[in-house]
Amino acid sequence: MNHPSARMLELLSLLAPGVPRAGADLAARLGVSPRTLRRDVERLRDLGYRVQSARGTGGSYLLPAGQGMPPLHLSEEEAVATAVGLRHAAAAYGTDGPGPADSALRKLEQALPARLRGRIEALLAATEVPGGTGPADGLGTLERLATATHLRSRVGFEYAARDGGSGGRRAEPHRLVLLAHRWYLLAWDEDRAAWRTFRVDRISGLRVPGTTFPTRPLPEGSAGLFPGPGPARGAVLFLAPAGAVARRLTARAGTLEPAGPGRCRYLTGTDDWDWLAGALASVGLPYRVEGPAELLRATRALTARAGAAAPADQKA
Repeated sequence: MNHPSARMLELLSLLAPGVPRAGADLAARLGVSPRTLRRDVERLRDLGYRVQSARGTGGSYLLPAGQGMPPLHLSEEEAVATAVGLRHAAAAYGTDGPGPADSALRKLEQALPARLRGRIEALLAATEVPGGTGPADGLGTLERLATATHLRSRVGFEYAARDGGSGGRRAEPHRLVLLAHRWYLLAWDEDRAAWRTFRVDRISGLRVPGTTFPTRPLPEGSAGLFPGPGPARGAVLFLAPAGAVARRLTARAGTLEPAGPGRCRYLTGTDDWDWLAGALASVGLPYRVEGPAELLRATRALTARAGAAAPADQKA
């Protein structure tokens, strides 16, 4: 984190709770010297942030309440999409107790007008998001795998197989993919000399020894390396063009095809129909569920929960 702008954003985040933070602790978290920290604090003051300092052993800094990260100007649709995404992220990270996605969602809700909060609360109350699908240590494994992938660093880890067994793996990480609310690592398995996908929530004891590997071209048809949809396939007719649906659809493990003027059909498979029903509703465009029965039931249940969360006789 050598760029001053990136450090200042991180510094604002560390100071956001509004409690004094020791200078030595802030410098360590940012990976800078105390002198560089003082310069960054002065830059924040030049930008209008009233960062207070206290003398003493090591000194401390405080950002008074009411100041924090620079404001984001979101449209109503962007705010709703952000809230839904944070709700799914909170479950996908698999942390014990509230995690960063939970706290970000709370901050977003506090900054929104009451009218928009009501819309988001109704959507979240009506949407069930399965938890426990993320890695055991939440963001830690994802961040380290992402860094190793970017730097082309070999990794080692223990992997729990589907049959309950486990064993050590050595791999060259290529890409992290979020598919059907689960994270997967696409990597070259050095012991098996073949491309493999690993569910990140089954990875433990991650090691990054520091050795790098050359770029390895992916085989043709690499999409087939990821888990395919089950035998039951969801079919949804959107009353909107495919281009408009594709920009908003979060459930990517499927295909969109034209179905007449201004219409398209989405075909997909999933192991969680409740999750798919919520993802389809978050698109915000009119649609009709054509099947299977599991998706129809999940959609009707979602509709019932949404109606109970925002009854017609409740004042907006």
